[in-house]
Amino acid sequence: MPHRRLLPGGPPGSKPEGTVSARERFVHADRYRVEREWTRYEGTAQRDLYRELRERFLDRHAVTGGWVLDLGAGPGRFTARVGASGVERIALDLSREALRFLEEGWPDRATGVPPLPDRVQGDAARSPLRAGTFSEVAVLGNTLGFAGTQADQILEAAESLVAPEGTLVLEIAPGPGERSRYLARLPPGSVRRLLWSPLRAVLPRIEREGYRREPRRKAREETFRRIRPEDLSSHLASNGWVVGEVLAVAPALGPDALRLSAVRTDPRAWGQLLLLEEDLGHRAERWKDAAAVLVAAVRPIEGPRRNRSPRVESPTREG
Repeated sequence: MPHRRLLPGGPPGSKPEGTVSARERFVHADRYRVEREWTRYEGTAQRDLYRELRERFLDRHAVTGGWVLDLGAGPGRFTARVGASGVERIALDLSREALRFLEEGWPDRATGVPPLPDRVQGDAARSPLRAGTFSEVAVLGNTLGFAGTQADQILEAAESLVAPEGTLVLEIAPGPGERSRYLARLPPGSVRRLLWSPLRAVLPRIEREGYRREPRRKAREETFRRIRPEDLSSHLASNGWVVGEVLAVAPALGPDALRLSAVRTDPRAWGQLLLLEEDLGHRAERWKDAAAVLVAAVRPIEGPRRNRSPRVESPTREG
């Protein structure tokens, strides 16, 4: 029997004959590809912005006890931010090389550094972990998008792993992204100085001039599954989840490398930019064209919580 479709909209178009699926690329990822995945969140002001907005979102929804799971963890860029201090972490990924990278790159056991998570090689769509045992499950990055026809299965698996009162954090990529027309027409130094102003003085100007949508990358559209935020929220609500926060990532400056570099040199302006991006990102009208949207939802109480280990039934462990 075919798998039940959870989200409206079909998977991406059929791949050209002879091409390798995204799943196969991840399973057989070499060191170079794994390192590229790690470094796409560091090295430039734009990457810093994307990383910090995700970290702040995760920190706001980090649970304080129990087991947490980074589903499709890759090299573990955000694994330490899934859950607060004191939780037990598991990182699950298709790629053995990514899990090795996670172990090698984990910080030294200094004060305040969380313990190295348990690493499990496995398929997020057919998780070998016990259902209903995690206080928090996060599915970040492009896990759902590149899953294509398996996106529904991965979402269903992630939902099933969360315990009553637990938190589910998801990332989707609805569109190509956008940026503020007002900020884009100002010189970089003017943007930096402007961000010293109170947000209430900046927001009306941004809203008055609107936003410029980024062009789509056609090659990617053939293989990438785009999920609309309203469809995801509707799906979660129909399954009894309480959606607590939805955030479009970086609708103000987005991929504007020149202006972001100018702002990055000024800590005060950078702090204001983070607040500005979050203010705009919480507005529903910014979600549909965003290059990334983060969603946090809580499963209501369905019965007594059981403090038991999420027993791994048939994993390949690292370490």
